[in-house]
Amino acid sequence: MVTPIIIILLLCGPLLFGVIYSKIRDVQVEITTLACWGLGIAFMFFFIGHIVKAQGMVEMLPSWVPYRLPLVYFTGVIELVVAILLFIPKYQLPAAKAAIAIFMLFFPANVYAALNSVGLGGHQWGPVYLLIRAPLQIILIAWAYFMCVKPLSMPVAEIK
Repeated sequence: MVTPIIIILLLCGPLLFGVIYSKIRDVQVEITTLACWGLGIAFMFFFIGHIVKAQGMVEMLPSWVPYRLPLVYFTGVIELVVAILLFIPKYQLPAAKAAIAIFMLFFPANVYAALNSVGLGGHQWGPVYLLIRAPLQIILIAWAYFMCVKPLSMPVAEIK
């Protein structure tokens, strides 16, 4: 249950620090950059989970899926690549779009894990966990889209 909170903190952390820095130093910082950094940090967290908790991730996939462990590692590497690209301004837009695709493509594994009470991060709670995970997925997709793909145009310093 702690995992969704960690994800939200990682996602919002750079933007929060940017707002504070902007107010203290009376400078402007870019919302889009900070939002992409937060998404990048979250994706690094996802990558670490795929490597450190690989067996739990394997349990989140139906037994009929072939090569589950290599698939978990492969998707982790994809998440690492997206994370890195979210820190490079030239690649932030395609990386944010890839992040949205990943959130949509990987969500069925979360549903399967919750319905079967297997895996990590609260999935053992069963279907009730989807009351947390589904809104989190919407937040992640909305963040990637509205903050990185179609970003706000005002700098943080203009936020009152």
